[in-house]
Amino acid sequence: MSSHRLDATQIKALPATTLSGARCYVTISPMANAPDPDAALMLLAKEGDMRAFEQLVEKYKQPIVNLMFRMLNDLSEAEDLAQTVFVRVYQSASRYEVSAKFSTWIFTIARHVCLNEIRRRSRHPAQSMESNQPDTDEPAARQFEDQSTFTPPQAFLQAELEAKIQQALDELPEKQRLAVLLCRQDELSYEEIARVLGLSLSATKSLIHRARETLKNRLKPYLQTGSWQDDPAETMPIKRCL
Repeated sequence: MSSHRLDATQIKALPATTLSGARCYVTISPMANAPDPDAALMLLAKEGDMRAFEQLVEKYKQPIVNLMFRMLNDLSEAEDLAQTVFVRVYQSASRYEVSAKFSTWIFTIARHVCLNEIRRRSRHPAQSMESNQPDTDEPAARQFEDQSTFTPPQAFLQAELEAKIQQALDELPEKQRLAVLLCRQDELSYEEIARVLGLSLSATKSLIHRARETLKNRLKPYLQTGSWQDDPAETMPIKRCL
């Protein structure tokens, strides 16, 4: 399995053909009057400040890898696609205008990149199956931000639950899966998730509600036993693992 570091200097050196001629057009509503520090960094990057761009890469690389991995269940591909997202961000810098929060803009780019890959896989299923095969017998490294420290029994339960959650996510319709995963991003409100998805607010809330209900129903045996039985009725174990 390949390992990639999302390094801003390497991204700058990549040729424009890395984008395969693709451009990302995003139509979003004007942002609120509150200043967005990430948008300010992007404006500095637009003027050639690579340190500002590196700060954005450092902040968003793990959330975007996590999103790609949960959507595709392929770590190597998730890293490659995250690299593509940052290449597109860098290539779009000269055209960047502050029309929404930066997080909304970059996750919209990530959505386009991810859905394009899903469509490509549907057209070339055999090739996609080969890409899912690891190059070594070693298990994939954990790519999710872990806010907790678990004892060995808890760690076992956590790993088991994560596997079940990934299986349940894989069975969700594509739009529901993406909507509920975007909810995991602290940067995004429901309104911003709606903009990323290109849907109305009511349609977005409906997608998220259906996805959460499906996940809770499929994971109920795990959420009502063992160390999860005392958690709130919402989806705290699910939220920890997503």
